[in-house]
Amino acid sequence: MPTETVYGLATNALDAVAVTRVFEAKERPSWDPLIVHVSSFEMIARIAAGFPDSARELAERFWPGPLTLLLPRSPQLPSVVTAGRDTVAVRMPVHPVARALITAAGLPLAAPSANRFGGVSPTTAEHVLRDLDGRIDAVLDAGATSIGIESSVVDALHNPPLLLRSGGVTREQLESVVGPVEIYSPSSQNVREALPSPGLAARHYAPNAKLRLVEGSSQALLVAIEQHVPGEAARGEYVGVMVPDQWLDSRAVATGGIVLFDWGIWGNWAQLAQNLFAGLRYLDKPGVSVILCPLPPEEGIGTAIRDRLLRATQ
Repeated sequence: MPTETVYGLATNALDAVAVTRVFEAKERPSWDPLIVHVSSFEMIARIAAGFPDSARELAERFWPGPLTLLLPRSPQLPSVVTAGRDTVAVRMPVHPVARALITAAGLPLAAPSANRFGGVSPTTAEHVLRDLDGRIDAVLDAGATSIGIESSVVDALHNPPLLLRSGGVTREQLESVVGPVEIYSPSSQNVREALPSPGLAARHYAPNAKLRLVEGSSQALLVAIEQHVPGEAARGEYVGVMVPDQWLDSRAVATGGIVLFDWGIWGNWAQLAQNLFAGLRYLDKPGVSVILCPLPPEEGIGTAIRDRLLRATQ
């Protein structure tokens, strides 16, 4: 199903067998919990044992929208959804198709990104079918997603609130409502231990080609192109480049051996976020061995873009 963030592979969150099939279709490890999507506040009582004021304050400001909140898990929610943890990640999407589907089903829907685990997230129905055709029942095609990166995940049970994953709601927006927010820092967690939130795997969102990040400037990108193209061309390979508007002149393009994706306006982080996964998928094609991408600063949704790019290079 489409959401405003990415396409999600949805199933009945209250059916352990159905949820297990989602893990199988995605080849997702059992230690990575799922986000449960609801269409109303009343539906939360079926999956959560409570709704603390700290979480409700954020929900009333940012729901429906790209914010996921950790709530205490209800005993009636199968533990496979939460990777055995005592908290459940809950979101109320704003996308009209997602909300209509949840409402028509009359059920909370567990819906991780509709792609193979660890790969680039899908922002169109075509992306979904490229990864999961033959593994799923159907796709609701509502065109490209509007935000293009996953939701922010906040543990509001923690004091101060803990931002587990940056996403469609920025840290600055969160802090305007609840004050200072702490940023999650991964510890020396055993890879087999259940993660506290979806999207925290060390390597995630990754294309098949090697992703190389460069300083966020046109000059640094040009230098990187000059360094990588000759070697890859000698092997008969191409270099893919995520190119912000007006960063490369005709001389750079004329060198050959490169495939370009017009990423958007540098500094317009919302636009770059919307195009990020589509660009990585466009460049990740046969013959492209390396993808070069400028790294945005830690500001606004640029922070979430950095998170996705850094995880994709692990």
